[in-house]
Amino acid sequence: MPPLAGDRLLGKVAIVTGGGSGFGEAIAVRFAQEGAKVIIADMNPTGGQRVAAKFPSSMNFVETNVTKEEDWKVLIEKTIQEFGGVDILVNNAGTSYPNKPTLEVTEDEFDKVFTVNVKSIFHSTHTFIPQLLKQNRGGSIINIASIGATRPRPGLVWYNASKAAVWNATKSLAAEYGPSDIRVNSICPLLSGTGLFETFAGVPDTPENRQKFLFNVPLGRLCDPLDVANYCLYLATDEAKFVTGTCLEIDGGRGI
Repeated sequence: MPPLAGDRLLGKVAIVTGGGSGFGEAIAVRFAQEGAKVIIADMNPTGGQRVAAKFPSSMNFVETNVTKEEDWKVLIEKTIQEFGGVDILVNNAGTSYPNKPTLEVTEDEFDKVFTVNVKSIFHSTHTFIPQLLKQNRGGSIINIASIGATRPRPGLVWYNASKAAVWNATKSLAAEYGPSDIRVNSICPLLSGTGLFETFAGVPDTPENRQKFLFNVPLGRLCDPLDVANYCLYLATDEAKFVTGTCLEIDGGRGI
């Protein structure tokens, strides 16, 4: 079991979608280290259960397809049954298609990207926010977008567009629900070395190709999942109680 680090989220309950690997795993673990109760929502039982086992007393796994409203309803119900309420949601689950010329992207690939990356947030809004309003104690929603939302490049046009929609919806939701003390923020990470390099970069994951990709990253490396987890932790805590509608580019300076 990873060590506890503190109590910055003591008494809080969080849902992390896509929590069975990558950014989601790092976020879920970081939250649990700081005292939160965490529900890992993922389609992959193997990954979700593996992560939940790291903190068996404060983590639970709920198999969830974030593109289905019924799954969201069940997810919220099970979270309340398990931990009595909910305070934090990290919309981390996402997908892409392989980097390639835009005219080669199929309609099925387009539909999948927008359904997973954008419609999932539509469903989460319709199920998570009513619960926060019912509890009447505010809350924090964190949407994982991408540096492609603010600094797009060729080859992933519709993925970038989907993440730009996430970024824009974040600001709109923040404006609408701020009076209810519901904060909504987003994060725009750089590509991480979590096994998706070839999908996003369009070339094999080799030291040579990484160097070519990193030439315009001032800090000279890929994004580490812990970089994202640490900022999510900040946004989830009361330390960020006056922060809403933002999108931080966690990209080592690539977006400059």
